[in-house]
Amino acid sequence: MEITRELTVPAPPDEVWEALTDPDRLAEWFANDVELELRPGGRGVFRWDNGEVRTALVEEVEEPRRFGFRWTDEEEGEVAFELEEVDAGTRVVVRETTGEVSTALELRALFLVRA
Repeated sequence: MEITRELTVPAPPDEVWEALTDPDRLAEWFANDVELELRPGGRGVFRWDNGEVRTALVEEVEEPRRFGFRWTDEEEGEVAFELEEVDAGTRVVVRETTGEVSTALELRALFLVRA
C-alpha cells in the first residue's frame, strides 16, 4: 500500500528540514529518543516511552529537498519526504509504502506545530 500526504508548513525549508532530520527535533514530535546518521546508508533508531523501538536505514539525503529511509524491522516499508519552497512556506510531500499501516503514518503534521 502507498499513502501520500501533502501539506504546507508556514516555515522556510531549512527549518522544516531540521525538524525532519535533526535527532533532537525528531525527539520533540515523533519518538522520545532518536539516533540518526543523516547519510545514505546511515542507521536510524527510534524509541518511544511505551517500549516500542523501530530501526531504519537512510536511503536518500538531498539537503534540504529530499530525505528517505526504509524501516528495517518487522514492519518494513519506505518513507520519503520531499520539500519545496512555496509562497506560504514549505510544501511537504510524505510518501509511505508499506504492507500495513505503521507508526510512520502517524507523522501527519505533528512537527508542524513545532516547526
